[in-house]
Amino acid sequence: MAQNPAQKLNGGQPVGGWSADALAQRAVSASQLGSLPAPLLDDLLAGCTRVWVPAGTVTHREGDSAPHLELMVSGLLKFYATAPDGRTITVRYCRRGSLMGVVSLFAPHFAQPASAVALTDAELLRLSPGRARGAAARELPVAQVFLRELSERVLGFMAEIPGSAFTSVRQRVARHLLDLAAGPDAGQPVLPVPWPGAAPELAARTTQQELAQAVGSVREVVVRILRELREAGVVRTERDRIVVVEPGRLAELAIWNPGS
Repeated sequence: MAQNPAQKLNGGQPVGGWSADALAQRAVSASQLGSLPAPLLDDLLAGCTRVWVPAGTVTHREGDSAPHLELMVSGLLKFYATAPDGRTITVRYCRRGSLMGVVSLFAPHFAQPASAVALTDAELLRLSPGRARGAAARELPVAQVFLRELSERVLGFMAEIPGSAFTSVRQRVARHLLDLAAGPDAGQPVLPVPWPGAAPELAARTTQQELAQAVGSVREVVVRILRELREAGVVRTERDRIVVVEPGRLAELAIWNPGS
């Protein structure tokens, strides 16, 4: 019996084909695909597979060469690069509406530049690479959608270079905490406000070691930074999660000023 393509995803389980339920519709609308006319969108999504991915599943590994096109329906996934000495740094977080793999459709000698792992239970739509390439060749609106997506990825990674190379570890910690604690779309809770008129608190479900790996540092440095942020009233640490008490103040700390 031929293997279902969805079952090739490590640890993933197929949960049926394209289903236009409310959750999937929100994911499509939040993505570049949401701008497509209904007939083109239906053609592009025909034959796609909806996949359930348990937290901790590695969905792609650095060096993989297979073309793929996936849309995040729910959950949180991260892409990370690994140095020869084993250190890692996170280069992208994906949540509802994120498209993944567009470059693999058009790069003639594609090799996955980073690995990807599900940080929470997640659902993906896996589209047919061949159908997507064919639609882009035939239909200008589809080609424009992929061009916009590729442009966003280039700009995002270009912004990531100074964000990783020139910022302090403290700034990187602040930025990654905000990325992780992005609210319901990331699978993380927005906590009730402690008093009327207060800003909502955000919870980043991560350990100190995981945060250190994400920012390319070591646990001891991150522990010191979190202690300073906790003493300043910006965050509080709990078991397996870090609560952002003052998101606005943390956002100010995350800003890289090239003139500073």
